[in-house]
Amino acid sequence: MDLGLKDKVALVAGGSSGLGLAFAKELAAAGAGVSIASRSAERLADAAREIGGDVHTATVDVRDQAAVRAWVDAAAECFGAVHIVFANAGGPTPGPATAFDVADYREAIEVNLLGSIALVQTALPHLKAAGWGRVLFVTSQGVRRPIPHLALSNTARPGILGYAQSLVHDLADSGITVNVLAPGLHRTARLEQLAGDDEQALAAMAQSVPLGRIGAPEEFAAVAAFLASERASYVTGAVVPVDGGSTGLLL
Repeated sequence: MDLGLKDKVALVAGGSSGLGLAFAKELAAAGAGVSIASRSAERLADAAREIGGDVHTATVDVRDQAAVRAWVDAAAECFGAVHIVFANAGGPTPGPATAFDVADYREAIEVNLLGSIALVQTALPHLKAAGWGRVLFVTSQGVRRPIPHLALSNTARPGILGYAQSLVHDLADSGITVNVLAPGLHRTARLEQLAGDDEQALAAMAQSVPLGRIGAPEEFAAVAAFLASERASYVTGAVVPVDGGSTGLLL
């Protein structure tokens, strides 16, 4: 199936590993230009080699709005346009609500909420100039049902839903769609860290998923690529679970 992604240009935050890297690889395979960003120059270099082709990279801390703007402008100059924004950040430290102080909550909001807003706000003029765009936010299944012992994530990520829904109306006549991805358990370095690199712990996690297994990052990337595509032109304002059915029955 041709998704109409050839020659489109995507900004992929958190593109050096996990779900971001999987999405960047999917886009590149479909013929899109890809600019990936993360805080680690070393991991970016490894990711660029893994993706292959002409990949633009930028070392960026999303808390630094000047650095975000420099990345967006450099990618637009490199490829000539920007069409797709993938707003994605690593999950905050796990733990119960009382384990953290206000500074920890502020940090989580700065990275996971405000960092995403900063990227999208900065990129929107380029999408509007192109007359076509896709904005994808990555949250977690916790935006539909809070996850025990992930208090920082449960607090910081749901704000993205309010911002995304507001954007839908602002951008309705601009050719730009806005959607939110809510991934569940996927076999990433982050999940392995939460499981303590214990295969038995991962197997126990899989038992909580109706499909009975942990997802592959490539499965998430396939859904994200569709939402980023020409084929998804009538999908906007959606919160799309990619979680093996873990929250699919919630009203």
